[in-house]
Amino acid sequence: MCGYIEINGQSADPIMWQPELSLFDDLIPKTFKRYYPAFGQDSERTIDIIIEEQGQLKSVAATWWYDCVDSPQGLQVGPRTTFNARNLASPYWQPALNQRRAVVIATGLGESKRVGKTKHQYYMQSAQPFVLGALYQKFADNKYSCAVITRDAHPKMQPYHDHAFPGFLPANADFLRLWLAKDVQHHAQITDVLAHPTLYPSLVVQRVKSYKDKQAMKSFQPVILQSDILAAG
Repeated sequence: MCGYIEINGQSADPIMWQPELSLFDDLIPKTFKRYYPAFGQDSERTIDIIIEEQGQLKSVAATWWYDCVDSPQGLQVGPRTTFNARNLASPYWQPALNQRRAVVIATGLGESKRVGKTKHQYYMQSAQPFVLGALYQKFADNKYSCAVITRDAHPKMQPYHDHAFPGFLPANADFLRLWLAKDVQHHAQITDVLAHPTLYPSLVVQRVKSYKDKQAMKSFQPVILQSDILAAG
């Protein structure tokens, strides 16, 4: 499960220290933003996603809860828990996986794990931006909803969340163009990335009281989760 995401775009080096992400230069916020799923059926809880429309990349604010419907009162959040998309073989997700893929650019995220009767929250931060896969749908009046992709549990993440793993994507310009291309429904590279969950960024993990204030729990020493790519090299 991925239930908190943030982006720190305040670096003096605007694009974010990652040359491969230069294709998103004008689309990533240059401020600090934090995102939470639309619990409580709050359609105003949005996350910035990057999509392709009419051959152009664009950033849109999407309600972070895929199950939404149009109504006279605006976008309404449905009851199905869909801020994450995991079982991508399901007919529920297949249309979006084939034609409505998106990305989220982030520098931090939150995971949690229940230990006994206590919910432990872990804040994970990267020194460089990373990319998460997402699926979206579009409604009237240019409104959107989305889900962040998750995959099977990853050994490095299991101490902090043992049921799922954020759907990291490689920060590779060619792959990201392929991922976002609306005219590409199936591709071996996409299938391979989704089938082999990989920790592309290195993350510093700290247990916190809450994601918002990030007050560290003194009983927990920060841990560095090294990128699978660096480890393999």
